[in-house]
Amino acid sequence: VTSDRVQAEVARAYGLNVKYVGPEAVHGDPEFVRYFDGKTMSVHLRAGVPPMAKKGLPGNFKLVKISDEPMAEEDVVRIAKEIVERASTEPDAYIERSYEGATVVQYKKYRIVIAHPPFSDAWEITIVRPLVKTTLEDYSVSDKLLKRLEEKAEGILVAGPPGSGKSTFVQALAEFYAGKGKIVKTMESPRDLQVDDSISQYAPLEGDMEGTGDLLLLLRPDYTVFDEVRKTKDFEVFADMRMAGVGMIGVVHASRPIEAVQRFVSRIELGVVPQVVDTIIFIQAGDIAKVYKLDLVVKVPSGMNDEDLARPVVEVRDFETDRLEYEMYTYGEETFVVPVDSEVEKRPLEKYAERAIREELEGLLNVPFRAEVRGNKVTLYAHPEDIPHIIGKGGARISNIEKAIGMAIDVQPMDRENGGGVVVRETPKHFVIHGGEDVRNRFVKIRIDGEEAGYAKASKKGIIKVKKGTELGEAIKFAVRAGKKIEVVPQ
Repeated sequence: VTSDRVQAEVARAYGLNVKYVGPEAVHGDPEFVRYFDGKTMSVHLRAGVPPMAKKGLPGNFKLVKISDEPMAEEDVVRIAKEIVERASTEPDAYIERSYEGATVVQYKKYRIVIAHPPFSDAWEITIVRPLVKTTLEDYSVSDKLLKRLEEKAEGILVAGPPGSGKSTFVQALAEFYAGKGKIVKTMESPRDLQVDDSISQYAPLEGDMEGTGDLLLLLRPDYTVFDEVRKTKDFEVFADMRMAGVGMIGVVHASRPIEAVQRFVSRIELGVVPQVVDTIIFIQAGDIAKVYKLDLVVKVPSGMNDEDLARPVVEVRDFETDRLEYEMYTYGEETFVVPVDSEVEKRPLEKYAERAIREELEGLLNVPFRAEVRGNKVTLYAHPEDIPHIIGKGGARISNIEKAIGMAIDVQPMDRENGGGVVVRETPKHFVIHGGEDVRNRFVKIRIDGEEAGYAKASKKGIIKVKKGTELGEAIKFAVRAGKKIEVVPQ
């Protein structure tokens, strides 16, 4: 006698007499349904804690106690057991995933996650229910956006913070395309989108969304909803399907609209981003808050003037106003996402340019210097005796450096106005001062703005190392921060 269908079949295969007792049909609603009312979005049950519920609408909800009485562990276990049993027997319910310590169940319109030791420290159940079913007409969709969705948008990212209503909007968008005679499929884990029966919903094939993507490429749908794009492999599958010609709608968690595309930039080549994602729809408080469109152009990035700096640039524009808000481009080995109307946000680029110059010169020249970046021009300050070495014969060395960093360099002698004195370079443990030929292998006096700060010994190359944390090291640190003049006097 067994209630396990697999064991029953195995026993019959061995020639045993078997009595299979199947699960009894259960009528009525599961016990957890009593915790829901018309305004409940989700219910949270945990052993030793009063039952809680999120009530309200997407983007406008609050967490409230359903009861002041903490739940006993046996009550939570009983509810969890009932959910799993019903998922195994009822037609509109199934176990989506099962792990050691966790089970994901889709029971009709409820998405349920059961966690218990050893995965969690106590038994708990989270039950989420879509509160409303919407159509595209329920959102702030302009005629211009509607036309783009109908005619051009094929790489759509729907972004927003958790609980903002992304999935609800995606359901409406999927049914909008299905209503236009398009073949629409979904890729979900778990499969909890409440869409029309004409839309097929697929889970990870053998636990892998890549397999689902491969299968969908054979089916060739017009649009595929990917809920949600989170891991690196998900982004790669999304991009692969889009590049194969399938219209894609991806759901991405993001607190700002630009963050949605930034997550792609770190995972795929910048030049193909506009081919993969052409429209970003940001959802907040249950409605469309912002729409971006992406285009690839070849231009000189904003803030640069030299035509030699022209490069492929991804423009991110406000869809409704066509105002350019961000530019994305590579500079050196890094990719920058730069707000075009904010000088403050351009500083990281300038800092990178200064760092690139410093590293290039330190590697090639080994002389003290100071660099300042203003727009597309670099001013390099160095001691007069070092300038010929920096420029090189016939300007060859400085030309090579300019080509390496992609910016013009103006070399100037150091004087009192631009800092003067010696240049101090900071390492993790020391302040390094290049004293020059006059101080080689000699004791030196270090002055800060004309006042004596201490003594040190220069190496045979004229380099002075002052250890951080010492009295002299602290004096040099504050002098460098304050832009004071530091001098080295041989003794």
